[in-house]
This record gives sequence, C-alpha cells and structure tokens, in this order.
Amino acid sequence: MAERPEKSFTTDLSKTPPVTDTAAAAYPRKILDYMEGFLVSKTLFTACELGVFDLLALSQRPLSLEEVAQGIGASLDGTERLLAACTGLDLLNTHNREGQVLYSNTEQSRVYLTQSSPVSLTQSIHYSSRTIYLCWHYLTDAVREGKNQYEKTFGVKSQDLFEALYRSEEEMVKFMQLMNSIWNICGRDVVTAFDLSPFTTIYDLGGCSGALAKQCVLAYPECTVTIFDLPKVVKTSREHFVSNDNQRIQFHEGDFFKDALPEANLYILARILHDWTDERSIELLTKVYKACRPGGGVLVVEALLCEDGSGPLTAQLYSLNMLVQTEGKERTGANYTTLLTASGFNNIQVVKTGKIYDAVLGRK
Repeated sequence: MAERPEKSFTTDLSKTPPVTDTAAAAYPRKILDYMEGFLVSKTLFTACELGVFDLLALSQRPLSLEEVAQGIGASLDGTERLLAACTGLDLLNTHNREGQVLYSNTEQSRVYLTQSSPVSLTQSIHYSSRTIYLCWHYLTDAVREGKNQYEKTFGVKSQDLFEALYRSEEEMVKFMQLMNSIWNICGRDVVTAFDLSPFTTIYDLGGCSGALAKQCVLAYPECTVTIFDLPKVVKTSREHFVSNDNQRIQFHEGDFFKDALPEANLYILARILHDWTDERSIELLTKVYKACRPGGGVLVVEALLCEDGSGPLTAQLYSLNMLVQTEGKERTGANYTTLLTASGFNNIQVVKTGKIYDAVLGRK
C-alpha cells in the first residue's frame, strides 16, 4: 500500500496578522460577562421562585444551608450552589459561627426581593422569568422577521396585541402585578417630573393596576384619577389592587382605540405608546387631543432613548423587548415630540428623571 503523504500543519507567519502586546494582554471581561449574563438572571429568578429571600426574611435570623434547603424544599447540593451564587451576586450575606456558614438577606434583597415588602419586585421577576425570558428565546427570529414572537412562544396568534398579552386570567394578573411593582418604585418620579396640580381631572389610559393613579392622588391632593382600561382589567384591578376606600380613584371600562374618551384636563399614557407603531400612536394621541379640554394636556411616560443613539442601555434593551413582545419600540424625546405635534399638541416639554422612566408633557 502506498504511503499517504504527511499533511503539513506549518503556518506561514508572514500571512498572519501580528498580535500586538496590547491585544495579547487584553482579557475580554465585558464580552464574557455579556455572554454569561443570562446565568445571573436565572439565578435571581430561581432564588425568587423558590422563596429563598422570603424564607430568610420570615426567619428573622441567619439560617444554615440545611435550614434553607428544608424550608424551600430543595436538595442540599443544589441549595448550596444557589446560595453561593446569590452570595457572589451580593444578594445574600454570609456569617461564620463556630465553623458553620449561615445566610441572611442583604438590605436590598430584604427591601426588593421579599413579597411582604411594599416595593417588592418579586412579581416583576416572576413575569420576566415565565414570560419575557421565554419570548427572548426567539429574539433572533424577531430581528429577522421584524415582528413579535408570541405565536412561537405560547402558541397564541397576536393580531390583537392585548388578547395575546392577556391570553389567560393568570397571565393578565401577572402582567398587572408587573405594572404594580414598577410604579410602586418609579411612579412618584414621573408624576412629579412636572407640576400637575393644575390638572384636577385626570384619565390614566391603560391604567392597569392603578399603581400610578395612587401615586398621582398622593402627590396632588386636589385631583381625581380615572383608570380607563378593558373591562376584565378593571374587574381585576377592583378585586386585587384598588380598594373601595380610595374615593379619588375611579374606573371607566373601555378600549381606548375603539371607544369614546371622556373629557379630562389631563390624560396619562404610561408605557402605552411603546407598544404601538407610530401610526397607531398618532391615532391614539389625536383621539386624546380631541377629547382633551382646552388648556389641558397629555403626559407620556416612557423609557427615553438618547438622541444620539448612545443609550441608555436599559432603554435600548427594552426596545428589543418591544420587538419580541409588541408592535412598538422605545423612542427618543424628539420622536415623541414629533408624534405629539402631529396629533395637535404643542408646548411640548421633555424631562429626564435619571431613573428608568422619563416624562413628556404636551399641551392643548
């Protein structure tokens, strides 16, 4: 048998780009962090879903690995790894007592990751884990196709966006809890970005759980706020989120695209326009302008992109999420000014709060 010639693996270094000292010394920390970022999210999601932070809060003392594992009904090995990761993420404190490691919540975890806290983010985290995270599995498809991925993710056609979002009562309640937790934390910043005290009659269109309405009546004692939303949302809000004791918060059942809007001094559109195309947004804003009393206005609350496209990263990622989940996108202050102007509003002002959500006020 004839021998096969040996393959040559000699590299012609003259054709290889030189490696600079800087490049050789570089370590792609940021890229590695981004590549593994989902591990951080899932660690947080899992710890919340298993009730780690709630258990530690209820105990009112540091707990051992064995106590945590028993309390959350999980394996010792799995619990040990989860607690270690949470410690590394600064979500838990560790204490060494007589050679035994004990665990307790950090202050931020106690405030934001326990269900008993008035500013808890646990419902937002559950929604992120069980809905948004699943949609993002199809981000590549969303980018290629330019449309949301509800049908692939959940088998629900999305011709009517909110029929898909509210595809079951359980899913609707989860979404409302998400909104509730967001406005419990961010609501006051956006309703006080401008002095809204001249507007005594306010309609919160798509007001959902009523959390932003509550922030309004707290900040402006003379105003009344009516939550305008779909009948099933209003029913759930009455049952779970807004008590009958609050006489300054009322409800109006309706679809803001299909039904007439009552007259008011101010309309709030908080996290509404980012769900829709420019055309649908102008359609809604024009309808608001016609219903608005002279001298009144509209308050648009959204996560604003920088005019030069430089960020903020949160809003840029939210815009990708709008692609995956809705028909809309995040926009710049100038984009919203254009939409408001096209709908008849003038004297438009933009305020960046320095937090996630910003405010745009247009006047009639």
